[in-house]
Amino acid sequence: MLRSCTAALRTLRALRGRREGASPAARDPVLARRWFSTEKVIPKDYALPNSSWSKDLRLLFDQFMKKCEDGSWERLPSYKNPKLVKEQLSQAQLFTRGYEDGLGFEYVIFYNDDEKRTVCLFQGGPYLQGVPGFLHGGAIATMIDATVGMCAAIPGGIVMTANLNINFKRPIPLCSVVVINSQLDKIEGRKFFLSCTVRSVDEKILYSEATGLFIKLDPEKSLI
Repeated sequence: MLRSCTAALRTLRALRGRREGASPAARDPVLARRWFSTEKVIPKDYALPNSSWSKDLRLLFDQFMKKCEDGSWERLPSYKNPKLVKEQLSQAQLFTRGYEDGLGFEYVIFYNDDEKRTVCLFQGGPYLQGVPGFLHGGAIATMIDATVGMCAAIPGGIVMTANLNINFKRPIPLCSVVVINSQLDKIEGRKFFLSCTVRSVDEKILYSEATGLFIKLDPEKSLI
């Protein structure tokens, strides 16, 4: 598994090297289209399969897409810069989408409205290494926060993390696939209480458990 990560990393570095010295537009096709075209740019949905996805991740993706056919589950799109949808130029971008394909956070989140549950299929790339050969704890904490937060945000609107308590049971091998399952447990006013587990693809290994408290914000009030 680590050999495949190393090979993918070398390939991506080689491709990057070929583009060094090129203009910004040559390095970024989206930017080039913005400069030289009047057509509306359709942002890339990063929650779709790419060449770096492993067989396990693709298989799980296909299984959940099948569940979406009857409307019980919904795949949630993910964009590097959500503001791009509103055609607002900005240097800001989503933290988990700041890496090239295969190097960092590869994931897709599905939501079940009846069960008030989100499931994230996550593959951590070689740039997320902590202890050699294993995923950094901060990387899985990031994905737990993203998955639990989405579970609160869909029914609650604008929410922010107030508390996130994670128990790390076992280290996660680098470039492996895990399933992050989040559940909305209860709502008390503006408070959303959630729980979460991180398991192996076959669900036999429990990697982490977490609980979270998210607070619903008033969009009319400034956070500053």
